[in-house]
Amino acid sequence: MQLLLAAIVVLPLLGAVAALLPAPPGLRGRDPEQAVLRHGVTVTGLVLVLSVALAIGFDYDRAEAMQATTDVRWIPALDIRVHLGIDGISLPLLVMTALLTFLCALYSYFRMPPGGSPMAFVALLLVLEAGTLATFAVLDLILFFLAFEMVLIPMYFLIARWGGQENTAGATPTAADAPAGSDRERAAWRFILYTLLGSVVMLLGLLLIGLKGGTFDMVALASDNGAGLSHSTQVIAVLAIGVGLAVKAPMWPLHSWLPDAHTAAPTVGSVLLAGVLLKMGTYGLVRIALPMAPDGAHTLAPYLAAFAVVGILYGSLACLALALPTSDRGDRLGPAAALTPARPKADLKRLIAYSSVGHMGFVLLGIATLTPTGVNGALFANIAHGLITGLLFFLVGALKERFGSTDLDQLAGGARASGAALYGRAPRLGGLLAFGAVASLGLPGLAGFWGEMLAMFGAYEPADGLSRPAYLTFLALAGLGTLLTAAYLLIVVRRVCMGEPAAGGALATAGAPAPDGTPSTAVPAAVGAPSAASGTTRTAETPPAAAPTDTAPSDTGSPGPASPAAVAALGSPRRDDAIADVRGHELAAWTPLVVLTVLAGLWPAALLGLTDPAVQHLLGGGS
Repeated sequence: MQLLLAAIVVLPLLGAVAALLPAPPGLRGRDPEQAVLRHGVTVTGLVLVLSVALAIGFDYDRAEAMQATTDVRWIPALDIRVHLGIDGISLPLLVMTALLTFLCALYSYFRMPPGGSPMAFVALLLVLEAGTLATFAVLDLILFFLAFEMVLIPMYFLIARWGGQENTAGATPTAADAPAGSDRERAAWRFILYTLLGSVVMLLGLLLIGLKGGTFDMVALASDNGAGLSHSTQVIAVLAIGVGLAVKAPMWPLHSWLPDAHTAAPTVGSVLLAGVLLKMGTYGLVRIALPMAPDGAHTLAPYLAAFAVVGILYGSLACLALALPTSDRGDRLGPAAALTPARPKADLKRLIAYSSVGHMGFVLLGIATLTPTGVNGALFANIAHGLITGLLFFLVGALKERFGSTDLDQLAGGARASGAALYGRAPRLGGLLAFGAVASLGLPGLAGFWGEMLAMFGAYEPADGLSRPAYLTFLALAGLGTLLTAAYLLIVVRRVCMGEPAAGGALATAGAPAPDGTPSTAVPAAVGAPSAASGTTRTAETPPAAAPTDTAPSDTGSPGPASPAAVAALGSPRRDDAIADVRGHELAAWTPLVVLTVLAGLWPAALLGLTDPAVQHLLGGGS
């Protein structure tokens, strides 16, 4: 077990070095670029196998104890040790990190994002994996900080070099949709500056705890439970550490780097950023702040809960604004619409990024309750968010590859113009997108439900000494956030997967049933049908060679009955509008996430039974 954990942490680093070296003649194959991508799949696959073996060998009867430990003196003068170990809190995060990185490497083998050398891409991906795995495995405060910072440089280059340049073979990308080089670099700089500034403050808090506590050993400090630290020291330490971790969480209002980073990042960068890197912040709060400075955590918990709830509502409202059609915004606001600033581009990746602010708000709320129920819910929501949001970013990358854009208005408008939405053009892809959406909104029976529900249960009965009326208010506001989340995700599914109503209320696809149950013969306005209201013909979205409608306008301007041939032609996508459904490599990369989302939803005890003993141990000061 010791060797397994050490190999899991070290192997990606060795693989990164090997990726930069020339491949041996026998392993080059006919394509050296594919050889190095195959190397990335091999190394991340081996790390995943070792992680599964570690999980199999884990003693689940002692989930609260550190297992597979390695404790070697590294810098004696500073009492810094190479201390590794896992318990019921870190093991699920370790396995999920290995899984998501392997799926990203597998996806990149078939769809390598253009923009740079595959050797550099694979090396950076492996360094990123090493840093995230080490963050969840180290048990020394200084090593935790080094591992925490280790992920910044590779993610910066993934965004700045490979960002916004998805392979759009078979699609026609728009110039406005592909971020310019300056936009990618700006997003990358915002990411690294926010996290670096937060990390500097966090380092001061870590040093304060280590120097005042007499050791940097995380196990010893957690067992002391803040006994050697005064109340003021604990408050200052938790505030400093919390600011650094809140940037990565991301907590409102320190989240503003996230939408730009997600929008500019390549697909695999977005998957790892949402699925793994965001979890480092909340993991640090549970592993460091709660057990090592409990009095400081108790003092600042209500403020953390308040920021978390604001993040839930802010993220949900931002997503709702992006999800609504542009025309609806003006209709709903009326004359006041002219006084409001222009709505930002309705990018689907940006919407999912803002949804992460809301979902991670539930994680922070669960931690802020300081109860086993709330903290267990936070840890469960961490895993659920990694699986579901990772799947959603994979799906959005597939949409961009096929359509050349992730703009919601363009995706929905394309469905109306072609006469068929995603369900009709790529039913499996549409079904997976709908699955990811309903999982993200917390449908019972899927993984997204349990974490958010337990976090709110924790807010209903917070820890002793916390204001119950305040937390009941937080609970009510978080419940409102769940309704807003369902609203914007269902709007996205309706617009992208089902299509939008055309002008006058006609459905996007011809041949849809009328209110009385009879088949409708109305021709979609997008293909040049006369408008029922004005008798004029809409041509804004009419393709150069529109299909014949075989209709004759009546005296009122309404279209006459269409011939069966015309209805059949309009009721199915034109040949040039056909897109590829789910491909084999996509199915291989997405199936594990779908399966685990269902299993975690149907059998939550498998994960909660692992985390609960460790949470009880941490909150009880080692007792």
